[in-house]
This record gives sequence, structure tokens and C-alpha cells, in this order.
Amino acid sequence: MLIRTLSALVLVPILLGLTYLGGPYIALLVMSISLLALKETLAIGQKMGFKAWYISTGVFSIVWLLLIFRGGTQWLLPLLLAWLLFAMGKMALYYPKVNLGEAGYNCFSPLYTVVLLSHLYLIRGLTEGMAWALFTFILVWATDTFAYLIGRVLGKHLLAPQVSPKKTIEGSLGGLFFCIVSGIVGYKIIGGAPWSAYFVLSIIVGISAQIGDLFESALKRSVSIKDSGKLIPGHGGILDRFDSLIFVIPIMYYWALIVG
Repeated sequence: MLIRTLSALVLVPILLGLTYLGGPYIALLVMSISLLALKETLAIGQKMGFKAWYISTGVFSIVWLLLIFRGGTQWLLPLLLAWLLFAMGKMALYYPKVNLGEAGYNCFSPLYTVVLLSHLYLIRGLTEGMAWALFTFILVWATDTFAYLIGRVLGKHLLAPQVSPKKTIEGSLGGLFFCIVSGIVGYKIIGGAPWSAYFVLSIIVGISAQIGDLFESALKRSVSIKDSGKLIPGHGGILDRFDSLIFVIPIMYYWALIVG
């Protein structure tokens, strides 16, 4: 627990600092965490028995990130379609050497990591982008922290015992409640939309953060590993630290873009 706390005391200021500085600093942050998360996801796939497409997933990811950083968002959808066509074409040409499991997992891996995490750069580029980014972090951290604390104190009924034997329904509801509380506080500070919109957003974020956590746990459980990596002392890998944020970041970006 001490190592975990010390790691958080180092990493959180770095995360917030690079996000605050924006520009090339947030680009460096997004590129680092998304590519490391991709590497860990592909490594999990290898443990499942799938061959990792390191070169093709890497090329797709770099091109995607460069388009994001240079404002070429009009090319993102064509790039996604090209990537799906590439994955299907590789299976079509090399089946049965390349089967559906291998093609599907390799196609999914950069979408799950690079595509979703790259939205943090887009959030920072919004008007009041730092406020939106900080709001995103706070909602997820509130969900994770209070789900853990309330689960430890009041938890009796397991939420998903085959995936995570320590997570409880009570903890999940507690995390969701405090995410909603944090969302209402955000409404008072940020404004720009009715309180009911923030209420709905907080529910979506609270649920999505926990799904992200459980999904990554299910990936690890499928290959019987505890951590996705060993990069962060006390936390494991990048996926272990950012799993709750992965699905939330795009939700926050599009909500802020459309509603906020």
C-alpha cells in the first residue's frame, strides 16, 4: 500500500502538470500512455494464443495520433474504415493461418487503447479544456476511490465474482453515488448546462468507469495474470492505472462538445 501511495503521489502531479501545459506536453502524455497500453493489450493477446501484429497496429496508431495532434480529424473515419478493411483482408488472404480470433483481437487492440485514450488530447483542446480534463479525472477518481472504500467497509454481495472477487455491489453503488455528488459539484463550478444534464452524465460516467475496470480485469483473468504490466510500482501496468478512464474520456469529450 505504501508503494502504491508513493507512486500515485508522483504520477498524479505529472498527469495533471502535462495536462495543464497542453500542446506538445499533453501530446507526449497521450502518445506515451496509449502506445504503452497498446503494447500491454497485445501482450495479453499473445498469452491468449494470438499472434501480435506489432508493426501494423503500431503504424495505424502512429498515423491516428498524428492526425489527432495535427487537427486532421476529417481523416479519422476513413482511417478507421481502412483499418477494419486491413484486418478483414488479412484474415481473408491468410485464413486459416490468420483466424477470426487473431484478426479480431489485433483489430480491437488499438481501438481499445489508442483511439479511446487519444480523446484526452481532444478534451484539452476544447474551450475550458483544462477544466473538462480535470472534471473527467475527478469523476473517475471519485468513483474508484469510494467504490473501494465503501466496498471494504460495507461490501457483502459480490458484483462479478468470476472477474473480480473483491468488488461488491455495495462498493459499486457507493462509487456511483459519489460520482454523482462530484458531478453536481462540477455543475456548480463549470455550469453551461442544466444540473439534470450533469446528473445524467455522472451516472453514465460512474457506470462506464466501473465497466472499464471490470473489462480490463476480465482480460487479465482470461490469461490468469494479476497485472497488465510492471511499469508502475504498486499499480502494475498502464492498463491497470487507466482502465477506468479508457471508456470515460471519449464520453466526456463528446458530452462537452455537444451538450456542455
